[in-house]
Amino acid sequence: MKTQTSRRQDGFTLVELLVVIAIIAVLAGAGFAAGNAAIQKAKKTTTLATCTSIESAVNNFYTEYGSMPKDAMTTDTKVDSKDKPFLNALLGLETGTTIMNARGIKFLSVKEGKAKAGGGTNGLVYTGTTIVGIFDPWGGLFSVMLDGDYDEKITVQTAAATTPKTLNGRRCAAWSNGADGVSGTGGRVGDDVITWNP
Repeated sequence: MKTQTSRRQDGFTLVELLVVIAIIAVLAGAGFAAGNAAIQKAKKTTTLATCTSIESAVNNFYTEYGSMPKDAMTTDTKVDSKDKPFLNALLGLETGTTIMNARGIKFLSVKEGKAKAGGGTNGLVYTGTTIVGIFDPWGGLFSVMLDGDYDEKITVQTAAATTPKTLNGRRCAAWSNGADGVSGTGGRVGDDVITWNP
């Protein structure tokens, strides 16, 4: 008498295929999250380097001329990285009647960014020969607080802090509002890129 043995056919069952697909989906999701985190970290590093370059340029301008690269200041003044007289003074590109950088020294050196509708992203953007501004990797502007009363003390307010912070011994501070582009309440706390301890 012959006994029949059940023999499994070659191939995978539906359950086995679904388990493999689920594992691949979980691994892909983790990979995408890690990749996005690395990209955001690189953007923050680039933004911090640009903030530091702006601060260094303002300090070098002050060392050279004994004044801030902004005309007619008597109090601490906040400017953004679209302020053309401020940028032209730091880049040595001034023309017209009010020249703050008479020697035409280039104090600020940042990489050239990419133009986009209404602005730019990730660097210094020009339209022809006219400066549009300096933009962070998310397309936002940098903010700069200048010591207009020359007491080496400035007060800054960003989303990373609930109250204004006084920075002693500084002539300027530069920061970016980060990926959400919002400073103050309503922004993601910790999203801003700053050059001082919060």
